[in-house]
Amino acid sequence: MVKISDSFWFVAQLRPQGLERARAHLQRQGIEVFNPEMLAVAKRAGVQRQSRKPLFPGYIFVNFDPAVPGWSAINSTRGVARLILSDPRRPQPLPSALIAGLKQRCDKSDLLAPSIDLDIGDRIRVLAGPFADLVTTIDTLAGPERIGILIDLMGRKVKTSLPRDQVEKLY
Repeated sequence: MVKISDSFWFVAQLRPQGLERARAHLQRQGIEVFNPEMLAVAKRAGVQRQSRKPLFPGYIFVNFDPAVPGWSAINSTRGVARLILSDPRRPQPLPSALIAGLKQRCDKSDLLAPSIDLDIGDRIRVLAGPFADLVTTIDTLAGPERIGILIDLMGRKVKTSLPRDQVEKLY
């Protein structure tokens, strides 16, 4: 697959449940796709589970050169409903800084890294793990991926650490 300049990114609207089908067929056509995802925590029957969810449900970013004839075939690709167009003859390009910024915050599997700006003393809620739904404050910043908290356990303050992606900041 030939990588095209980041200045030619566009948005394609997907058919219902069409993400995987669209991704496979677009890549087969030699079109680079980008679908950033985030970790979401869902609680079912009292059990919390993390899963990957699209950051922009129902849409996928596609990279192609609109000057090359044949780009309109994307509209008839399985899984794709339509390209977002600025007029009936031209797709609407996205600002290159938008895609560059998203790609910079994603890992190799297009998973968006949390950008929570946390400081000592911030109030947080734990999202997953044995302390799920606990509201507490940050005691220490234990490296780039972990935070230290104090929890009240049977009348005593106990120090523990958690991954940053398991908490949300309360404002």
